[in-house]
Amino acid sequence: MSAPKDIASLDLVALISSRLCHDLISPMSAISNGLELFMDEKDEAVKKEAIDLVRKSAASASAKLQFCRLAFGAAGSAGAQIDLGDAESVAKGILQDDKASIEWGLPRALLPKNRVKLLLNLILVALSTIPRGGKVKVEPVGEGEGMGFRLTSAGPGAKIPAHTTALLEGAADGLDAHRIQPYYTGMLARSAGLQLSLAPGSDSVVITAS
Repeated sequence: MSAPKDIASLDLVALISSRLCHDLISPMSAISNGLELFMDEKDEAVKKEAIDLVRKSAASASAKLQFCRLAFGAAGSAGAQIDLGDAESVAKGILQDDKASIEWGLPRALLPKNRVKLLLNLILVALSTIPRGGKVKVEPVGEGEGMGFRLTSAGPGAKIPAHTTALLEGAADGLDAHRIQPYYTGMLARSAGLQLSLAPGSDSVVITAS
């Protein structure tokens, strides 16, 4: 394994911003389309469907924003701690009406914010290994402020996406808005002093941060 390669902070900000815009564009576009349909349509049944679309899309956008605030944002002052209960809430929030689910096995506790940010980003990595849906089981490794995590994703055709391992290890070649998330996850792990490992199984992938 080669040494992790750091990218310029401005590039990192730009790529993460692009990733967030990519995640939010779908529900925001659906809200716009739903409102346009509501304003132009005369049929009350269709107008009701339009409002339902707006309501569902607004909930999706809100859930993604709350998740991104913890996973990518400052989320408090330097040295702040975050409640794992809040992490559970935002993680499950982004999966409403989704084909994947989360089995949360972590205790209710306060952890340093970068460790919680790492956890949430690991959940995104785990979800990327089960594109056809399934379940992500989240468990603790150790306890207290030094707690690590084990995530087991299980579903049909579960596999580690190409380049993910290299990106987690700090390979910066070809970074774009799609690849920046696992790269950023690796940065968080190194800042927390944790080692990441990925182990593929039969229709499953185990990700460990310890």
